[in-house]
This record gives sequence, structure tokens and C-alpha cells, in this order.
Amino acid sequence: MSPSNVTGHEWGHEDLRRAVDAAGVAMWSWNVDTDSLAMDPRGYDLWDVSPHQALSFEKLSEKIHPADRDRVREAFAATRSATGRYEIDFRTLVGEEVRWISARGQGGDVGIKDRAMTGVFMDITGRKQAEEGNELLAGEMSHRVRNLLAIAAGLTKITGRSSTDVNDMSRQLTHRLMALGRAHDLVRPLPGGQGKAALLGDLMTVLLAPYDDDGAFAGRIRVAVPRMGIGEAAATSLALVVHELATNSLKYGALSVESGTLDITGVLAGEDIRIDWKEHDGTDQASGAQTGPGTNPTRTSDGYGSNLIRQTVKSQLGGTISYDWNDAGVVVSLVCAVSRLSQ
Repeated sequence: MSPSNVTGHEWGHEDLRRAVDAAGVAMWSWNVDTDSLAMDPRGYDLWDVSPHQALSFEKLSEKIHPADRDRVREAFAATRSATGRYEIDFRTLVGEEVRWISARGQGGDVGIKDRAMTGVFMDITGRKQAEEGNELLAGEMSHRVRNLLAIAAGLTKITGRSSTDVNDMSRQLTHRLMALGRAHDLVRPLPGGQGKAALLGDLMTVLLAPYDDDGAFAGRIRVAVPRMGIGEAAATSLALVVHELATNSLKYGALSVESGTLDITGVLAGEDIRIDWKEHDGTDQASGAQTGPGTNPTRTSDGYGSNLIRQTVKSQLGGTISYDWNDAGVVVSLVCAVSRLSQ
């Protein structure tokens, strides 16, 4: 039973043309003896060539991306002997723009007429870009997971050495991993083409929020740093540094007493940024006892926490860190190359 008997409509050239236009495909014809190539108007637009000049497959091949050109030529030559349908995806260069095209037809000279093979071209650039985006995302997620697992393993080892018992290890490790998680969640694409990163000020604020929101601590932590993007690796490393410094401050420093405050400031100097962690009034005013800087174990800079910070800053951030204890509190200065923080 023919389609016309089923639908009551005779299919003709105009019907085919409308269907081809709706599908967004371009038709081509290739004479296998003379190598001459002809396309419909959509095909000439797709390849950005003039319909008013003689065109050969060899000439058209010059528009194919150099990395795909030999493969496509060999594939088209092979279609003469390979029976059945074929589909070849490849890239073209239109000026500086890369397009993806899919060539489809019947191999083995099936349906050949007047020594000319026929087929269609389809612009599949959008689909290929989506596929590449998905592959990039999958690769990035795999990379981030591997990095986090490696960091978690290192933290477990360090925490195990510095813990007094299983409960203490569990508490310390949980807090450190939570700090990593907050930094990990914050990394995202930034507006204005700044790349995939977190803003430095946002990162500091999120990491210190648990300490600032706790009752008497509210408003005691102030952050004033330059607006700049921080990359995934740097964000994870800074999270470790900030968590260790905040933990020390909560135990022994300015955040351990009601009168203490914490200021984090930053300034750009050439290709570097200097971030200062300044603790103030780490003294219990009621008793007059120096509960903060004077008794802070990090004064000796040989504790596990201090070693973790120093190693992280040096190896992961390519920077330096220094401590200055004074009567008002500790000042921790971190100097890093801006280029390293964007990674």
C-alpha cells in the first residue's frame, strides 16, 4: 500500500524540499568520476562557499579541520566499496569558527545515478558542544573527587597523629572535612568571564560563618579583601588554612574570650596578594589573664596544626606564612602569587 493511499496525499518534490528544510539538512551530489560536487543553497551556506564557482570534493576538503581532513577523505573513498548506510562526523573551519558537520548517505554505489552519489550534510555543532561540555564536566568532577579523596586521606593521617583518643579524632576530622565541603560547594562559574572560581571575600565569609554566628561571636569577625577569583585547588587549600587558624583562635586566641575580635584584610602588591589575619584583645578582661596570644601553642610553630598550615601554604599555594605575637593578639600574614590563587 503506497503512502498516497494511506494519507490521500501525493508526495512530490515540494514536499521533499519542505521536509528537508524542516530537518535542517543540506543535500549534496558527488560525481565519483570527475570529483565534481554540487549542493543545495543550505549546503553552500553551511560550508561558506560560493555556488557560482566550480566545486570539487578535494576543494571542499580544504574547509575541513586539518585534524579531521585525512580521516574524512579516506572515509569518503571507502564508501564506494562499503555497502549500507554510513555516517561521518567531522569539524570544519569557517574563518575562525569551528563547526561540526555530519555527512550521511548510502555506500557501495547504492542508488547511484549518472555516476553521482547523493547524501546529506547536517550541522551538529550544538549537539557536539553539548557532548563536549558533558565530557568536560564529567572529567572535572572525577578530578575534583580524586583531589578531595587525596586531601581527606592526608587529613586523616595528620589528625590521627594529633588526636588524644578516637572521639577527639572524629571531632577534629569532621570539622576539617566540613570546612573542605563548604569551600568545595562555593566553587562555581563566575560572571563576566572570570573563570570557574569563588570570590575571595565570599570564601572567607562562608568559612568563618560558623564562628561568627555563635551567639556572642556575632559581628566580631570582619572581612575586607580585594575582589578576586579563587580557583578550585586554591579554595580547598585556603579552606584548610582558615579552618586551622579559626580553630586555634577559638581555643586559645581572640575568639576564646568575649572581648576578642578578628579582622581579615588583604592588599594587592604587584603580582602578589598579602592577607593578614589579625586577632585583637585576646585577654579575659574579667580576670586580666592572657588567655589568647600568650598561651597559644602555635607560638612555637611546631604543632600539627601549624605544620599543616605551613605545608599547605608552601606546597599548594606556593606562598609564605609568618606569625607575629604581640600584646593585642596574633597577626598571621599570608603572601601568595595571584596566579596561584586562580588555579
